[in-house]
Amino acid sequence: MPANRKSEPRSLTARGAATRARIVEAAADLIYAHGVERTSLDDVMAASRVSKSQLYHYFADKDALVLEVISRQTERVLDAQRPHLEALDSVPALKAWRDAILRLNEATQGRGCPLGSIASELANDSEPARKRLADSFSMWRDHIKNGLAKMQERGELSASANPHELALALLSAVEGGFLLAKTTHSSRPLEIAIDMAIDHVARHVNAP
Repeated sequence: MPANRKSEPRSLTARGAATRARIVEAAADLIYAHGVERTSLDDVMAASRVSKSQLYHYFADKDALVLEVISRQTERVLDAQRPHLEALDSVPALKAWRDAILRLNEATQGRGCPLGSIASELANDSEPARKRLADSFSMWRDHIKNGLAKMQERGELSASANPHELALALLSAVEGGFLLAKTTHSSRPLEIAIDMAIDHVARHVNAP
């Protein structure tokens, strides 16, 4: 995926913006269901009800479209975790977030994380996609880190704790848990992984 082929937002009319968004939405759904490799531009055109000329008006090629899909899936993943993701500033809040993650896994019938699925396909083959995905995971991690930092500011989390590393451990548990849950058709690996990560955070919590 050449870096210089990245899709750039244009000044669009309301109708053009709606058409572009419809293409991205359709591509995101198809890629989540079937993967990047098995999703063709013809599939996207059919699902979004646009012509080839319309699609190429907004996206230089499939690679450019995939980058926008990553951005859209990032929005979806983060939005699905709100309001929990905005208030991870206590152990009970982390456990409530964990419950929300488990409900999301059930709602998607164990199909895994939309971002993790793309990463498993493209991280080694496309540097632009890898960078976009890394930014997405960093954004997710930072939401978790912000809550832990608030705990530390209030004196609830040990001064020796590292919110950045704890947030990375929590996110790694979520992503690894999603993968095993998808593979085993059981939410139990996801549940265990997040619980162990939260227990690790709890060990850094100061006694009241």
